[in-house]
Order: sequence, then C-alpha cells, then structure tokens
Amino acid sequence: MSGTEPTRIAIVYYSGTGNCHKLATAAAEAAEKFGALTRQRRVPEYVNESLWPDFGEWTQAWTENAEAVRETPVAQVEDLEWADAILMGAPGRFGMIAAPLKHFIEQAWPLNARRGLVNKVVSSFTSTGAPHGGQEATILSLNTIFYHWGGIIVPPGTTDDVMQTPSNGNPYGVSSVSGRQAIPGRLAENVTDDNLAAIAYQTTRMLEVATALRHGFAAGPAA
Repeated sequence: MSGTEPTRIAIVYYSGTGNCHKLATAAAEAAEKFGALTRQRRVPEYVNESLWPDFGEWTQAWTENAEAVRETPVAQVEDLEWADAILMGAPGRFGMIAAPLKHFIEQAWPLNARRGLVNKVVSSFTSTGAPHGGQEATILSLNTIFYHWGGIIVPPGTTDDVMQTPSNGNPYGVSSVSGRQAIPGRLAENVTDDNLAAIAYQTTRMLEVATALRHGFAAGPAA
C-alpha cells in the first residue's frame, strides 16, 4: 500500500439497544473528518428474538435498534484485513464481551493464523448498564484478543481533557453508561455529548498513530 493513500479504518461493533451504534457512528464521522477511508460495520445478532422477552422495555428498544441499523453494512472478516486501524466495540455483559462480537472475532481465527492482523492499530469501546458494570473488564478482554493478534493498542488514556469529564474517565477505552432501563423510542439517550467527543478523540488518536506507523513501515528500517 502506498504511503500516500489515506489510512484505512474499520469500525466494527455490536449494539443491542443503540448505545454502541451511536458511539460507532460518532467514531466514523471523526474518521471521515480526519480523511481516513472508513468502514462502519455492525455485527448482527445470531438469535432471532430478544434475549429477555419478558423485559418489555428492553425488548422494544432492542427491536427498534435492529430496525434502525438495518441499512448499516454487516461486518466481514475481510474488513479487518483491509484496515490499517480497527476500532471495536460492544456492550459489556457480565463483565465480558457481548457474545455476537465474540462470535465474529472467532471467525477471524484463520486471518490471525496467517498473521494477517499483525501491526494493525487497534482500540476498543463499550457501554454498560452501570458505572461498575464491567466496563474495564470488557475493554481488557478485547485488548487481550488484540495481544494475540500482534496488534498495536492505542488507548485514549488521560491524554485529553475530554477523557476526564464526569461521564468519561475510562483510560482504557471510551465507555458509556446506558442506564438500567432501556427506554422505547429514546434509543441511546444516555450516551452523552462528552462520550461522543471522547470517541471522536480516541478515533483520531489511533488514526494519527496508524498514519505515522504506515509512513515508518513504508520507509523501511533505519540505516
């Protein structure tokens, strides 16, 4: 790939009721503003109905989100191979990655086995129902996968003031608090403007690193 071509980023995520979708969309907008070639790709459900049909509010919000994201292209393993940078996100469930994203990652095993993910710049984000609902555990689970890939992890850290605003603060990856109730007709209302600014910052930061690395790799080893 020529060093003069734009940096490529794949934003790959699963969203249950819209919070991660809203963060991913803000990340894609920031990437396009940066000038990157951008693929925003959703990971679909692998079940055909709500996991919690008796929780009517959550189920209705889940159904609304499924309809809202229908036109968003579905993630393919080829998107990971195409990208210079990969931003991944999913809700945290029981302190772990939501199963649909984990299932997608497992499909990338052959690509990883032939070292097709080495030196990708990678970062992650999440949303949980409470401030201590497993945000860090979910992010670190994704980062552990990135270690296996040989990826270059670029966290947001506390490198910008936006990361220390009241609704942010997680240096490992942007994390929103979705609240305990999913409210029909009001998807992702708990994703704050500061969360959106933070994911834009995280995306830009990883693209800056990815672009610098591409130029460095293109130049070859130092004499």
